[in-house]
Amino acid sequence: MSRLRTLLFNLVFWGGSVPIVLTVPVSAWFGQRAVIAHATVWTRFHRWATRVLLGIHVRIEGERPDGPALYAAKHQAMFETLELQRLLDGPAMALKQELADIPVWGWATRRYGALVVDRDATSTALRKMMREASAAKAQGRSILIFPEGTRVRPGEQPPIKSGFAGLYRLLNMPTVPVAVDSGRLWPKRGPKRAGVITFRFGEVIAPGLGREEIEARVHAAINELDAPRP
Repeated sequence: MSRLRTLLFNLVFWGGSVPIVLTVPVSAWFGQRAVIAHATVWTRFHRWATRVLLGIHVRIEGERPDGPALYAAKHQAMFETLELQRLLDGPAMALKQELADIPVWGWATRRYGALVVDRDATSTALRKMMREASAAKAQGRSILIFPEGTRVRPGEQPPIKSGFAGLYRLLNMPTVPVAVDSGRLWPKRGPKRAGVITFRFGEVIAPGLGREEIEARVHAAINELDAPRP
């Protein structure tokens, strides 16, 4: 049943995503807000498809602060990259360079205002990302990053990437860790399983902490749900 559900989801969601992505240039004529609204339509379609076709539901724990914030989330599956766009009302999201280079899709993400991250973490790339994040903050947008740097399997807890502390210091925004356990139901390969994915918004962390403390607090909070389950 899981294989059949996954096949149906792939056909419906990815098939439906093609016209959504290809029509982004129409929204782009009306500015960035229209592109963000366009992206939200896509993520709502994703939420419908995952709920109806895969039987995946979402549970929210904790509360978000009022106003923009720096959200630092666990990354175990593609699921949270789209779901958090919807839940956080169109944040400026960190996106790896390889995705930003995809024709049409990459152009669309740049119009959306994504923060392009070079995994080689060169000083030039890091400064560029910092500028993009500062510009997003000036627009009143929240920032979403995955501070461990990459998607990981359940149980894996790599250290926080060095650029996170610099971004935290530069933006001087309240920081919200987000734990997620999507990898239990949404493996990188193989069929997806029905069930409940939890998003846990942790305690808001004020600006001004030193590097070691902010990294330790964020790392602990985003991994709160990362324990073996039946």
